[in-house]
Amino acid sequence: MKIAITGGTGFVGKALVSELVKHDHEIVILTRKSMQATQNNRIRYVKWLIEGSNPIDYLQDTDIIINLAGESISSGRWNKQRQDLIVNSRKNAVREILDIANKLTNKPKALINASAIGFYGTSETNVFTEEDKGLGNDFLSDTVKQWESEANKAAELGMRTVLCRFGIILDKNEGALPKITLPYKAFIGGNLGNGRQWMSWIHIEDVVKGILFILENEKMKGPVNFTAPHPVTMNEFGKTLANVLHRPHWLPAPSFALRLLLGEMSMLVLEGQKAIPKKLIENGFHFNYTELSSALKNIFPQK
Repeated sequence: MKIAITGGTGFVGKALVSELVKHDHEIVILTRKSMQATQNNRIRYVKWLIEGSNPIDYLQDTDIIINLAGESISSGRWNKQRQDLIVNSRKNAVREILDIANKLTNKPKALINASAIGFYGTSETNVFTEEDKGLGNDFLSDTVKQWESEANKAAELGMRTVLCRFGIILDKNEGALPKITLPYKAFIGGNLGNGRQWMSWIHIEDVVKGILFILENEKMKGPVNFTAPHPVTMNEFGKTLANVLHRPHWLPAPSFALRLLLGEMSMLVLEGQKAIPKKLIENGFHFNYTELSSALKNIFPQK
């Protein structure tokens, strides 16, 4: 298939592109960065969202568009300016994608759009599946709702639309895990906040595997939770991580200190939700890592 990807040079994008190429797909990476040289003739970098860019000619006969674009939510305090950047970067990327798709002679068959389990809001007691409505009224929940609302307009163009609601993606070098791991490596790891908040995690390998699964399963559409089947509390996560790293789990970071340090962004570690990947399981997807201990042992192999 010919697959166009936005955010193809980011955390998930790089891992996904590498795997798609192995499956002999033709990849067009839409990017605002300088054109990159590649020795792989199955990958082409095309500029978009900058003055003078015109990606239309490169996207004719595109089968699938995968949208992973959006300003990072984990860098910098969430002041009003940054919040606007986070929301608008996501909405504008989707709008540009749909404008491009509308101008193509043959419309792509599907839009696979990144999203987040932040849609559901936060809770220590509820269990969320794709059937649940977003009841949260916090910044993250509102951002995801606006993001998904824009993406759902792809259906008006006859495109199958999938909303990949990512949990916390685990990888050794990128994402949240390296930051969470630092205190443990310094022998000062412990609970973040009260430790009862849920952490719905997923290994980067299963993220990529799940997206490929959706590419091949045309009946899948709408929201899909990208989380492992067994979420854990932050206390469980910390103890498991400490065990894998052979480090203590003892020095808690109190909630008030994190709120002072991070402001509203502290909710990324102090609050969470228990999200279950009901659709993936019901459609026969097999996770490489269903338990946190096996995922972390893969990421941090013993010497």
